[in-house]
Amino acid sequence: MTDTVRDILLAFVRVHVLHHAASERVYGVGMAEELARHGYQLSPGTLYPLLHRLELDGLLESEPEVVAGKVRKYYVATERGRAVLTELQPRLAELVGEALPEAKAHAPARTRGRRTKR
Repeated sequence: MTDTVRDILLAFVRVHVLHHAASERVYGVGMAEELARHGYQLSPGTLYPLLHRLELDGLLESEPEVVAGKVRKYYVATERGRAVLTELQPRLAELVGEALPEAKAHAPARTRGRRTKR
């Protein structure tokens, strides 16, 4: 895998994490399992720094909780994280419509053919 492909996939992972953290609390191992269901195989050395970076950027906040005698760090999207996700969604829909033309027929009517400001 080239560095460019890896960078793009990690961007997809960030969006995926934000998506889940906006609707529920997530934690490292659980998020790794969810991502694996979508074909992403991330090592802890990749996933945990990604979660920490999203937290440092103000997109996630963490809540430690003791589970089975061990501290587990749960992450939830902040208001800023939710706003970023909302900002990304129309761009994602446009990208999918262009990159995967067969998906365009399934896109919501409000995003079909719509141009976003750059």
